Amino acid sequence: MRFARYLDHGTARYGVIVDDAIHPIGGATTLVEAAGGTFPVSSVERLPLADVVLDCPVLPLVRNPFCVGWNYVDHFAEGAAARGQAGAQELPERPAFFTKATTAIIGPAQAITPHPDVSDTLDWEVELAVVIGSGGHDIPEERALDVVLGYAVANDVSARSVQREHGGQWFRGKSLDGTSPIGPWVVSPDEFGAPVDQAITCRVNGETVQSATLADLHFGVARVIAELSRGLTLLPGDVILTGTPSGVGFARTPPRFLVAGDVVESEIAGIGTLRNAVRG
Repeated sequence: MRFARYLDHGTARYGVIVDDAIHPIGGATTLVEAAGGTFPVSSVERLPLADVVLDCPVLPLVRNPFCVGWNYVDHFAEGAAARGQAGAQELPERPAFFTKATTAIIGPAQAITPHPDVSDTLDWEVELAVVIGSGGHDIPEERALDVVLGYAVANDVSARSVQREHGGQWFRGKSLDGTSPIGPWVVSPDEFGAPVDQAITCRVNGETVQSATLADLHFGVARVIAELSRGLTLLPGDVILTGTPSGVGFARTPPRFLVAGDVVESEIAGIGTLRNAVRG
């Protein structure tokens, strides 16, 4: 199933997408409620997708989204090279985690806020977003996918200069307001399948800048959930961004960053596509 959040005369509602229409879920106020099967799905009301404004499906967030750094080998290597550390690099034995502010999150077609007074180095990072359903702590890797509610597409847009200005840590540069889209909906595991080898792609103004598959993840989704939940309770509705493949702007020669008017398309096979312009 595909669960969407949409705006109905300014009010956010949830629904199930069937073919090219949304069937509202009556009474649900969160994604977890919408997917829980407690609230009725309308068999009568049918809203064509073309007539609906989609909102970010994981809102309202229960807390800051979790993120994984350096989770594609090629991206790890390109980052090291860009920092002048080319050569053999020892891959991490465990995932590196950080969070991003909830105010950074926007919907699947909303404009990205460029913040030119803060940074002129906004960079793209297409990622698989994992939404937690049942939650828990100390989740064994072999059971980790059982706690997943569904999957979405994300772009962890990052202000590279801000990262450098604040000691190289990730949080501040990845938390600027209105920069990180998630959506266009959340696809349940029974429809998406195991996150194994689906294609993941980012395009800027129609040019493919990132292209990989989920098979290229250094730490798979199950391992990420197991590691994150060690002594830390994952809550229903938590969101985890699982890392980005190579092809980011700061590692290019010369470096390339997003500017006003650019259009960023983030796509994962089996889920869908985000299309976000950078606000002028």
